Amino acid sequence: MAPTDKVSRVPEGLYIKCPSCTQVIYNKDLAANLGVCPRCAYHFKMTAAERLAMLFDGEYAVHDTGLVSTDPLEFTDTKPYKARLKASIAATGGNDAVVTATGFLEGIETVIAAMEYSFIGGSMGVVVGEKVTRAIERALERRAPVVIVSCSGGARMMEGALSLMQMAKTSAALARLDRAGLPFISVLTDPTTGGVTASFAMLGDLNIAEPKALIGFAGPRVIEQTIKQKLPEGFQRSEFLLEHGMIDMVVDRRELKATIARAFRFMGAAPREASASPAPQAPGPEAGTAAEGA
Repeated sequence: MAPTDKVSRVPEGLYIKCPSCTQVIYNKDLAANLGVCPRCAYHFKMTAAERLAMLFDGEYAVHDTGLVSTDPLEFTDTKPYKARLKASIAATGGNDAVVTATGFLEGIETVIAAMEYSFIGGSMGVVVGEKVTRAIERALERRAPVVIVSCSGGARMMEGALSLMQMAKTSAALARLDRAGLPFISVLTDPTTGGVTASFAMLGDLNIAEPKALIGFAGPRVIEQTIKQKLPEGFQRSEFLLEHGMIDMVVDRRELKATIARAFRFMGAAPREASASPAPQAPGPEAGTAAEGA
């Protein structure tokens, strides 16, 4: 008699398998543990919205939601850039690969930019560079510290030199923040590579990485093929970079908020009244577009 297929009575999507230790985890338990495997401490990727919810005390104001890429080069490869943008907007619910917001982190008014890897690999184009720069300028106006959570494959090749210009623009904005004496903490997650690493991600007053995050400019396979040598074990992972002085700390996600708050207090940031929190910005005249040279 031919075997019959058994129909599972467990609804799909309730459990997830850890790619590190193969432990099967109930999704609600994983969410309660901030996306960290309770068995081996593997750090799952988080969305930008989850990052903001994890770091802010409660409500927060999201800014510059009307900025959308204009496809300045009309780029077409295996798939037109406009089609990729449309698909990413539909999949993530956001208009580009970063979400910027203002709120309170353990009572300290803070400007946070969190990158969204699901949006074309968290790549940095004109809109990402503009939103990060505006977030820094908003921090200057409000005399507030800045946190940028990076998760990116680098500059967005579909926007060519315009995407590379964002490296200089964001770095210049951070230089103004530094001259104003305001703290900037950079949080590097898996992966943080390319032009993002070569600009704002490594410019923090304190550079904090999550455990075992891939951090570098070129990927390890590209480097191996270029230098024709086998790379050391754990090359470009957080722990390797900490050992070689490239970053300052490796912090478990469950301790990240408290670590950032403690660092801000050490740097002189003081709690403010919650009533000082700004209301969400309404889209301005630029809604739906971003200037090519922004």
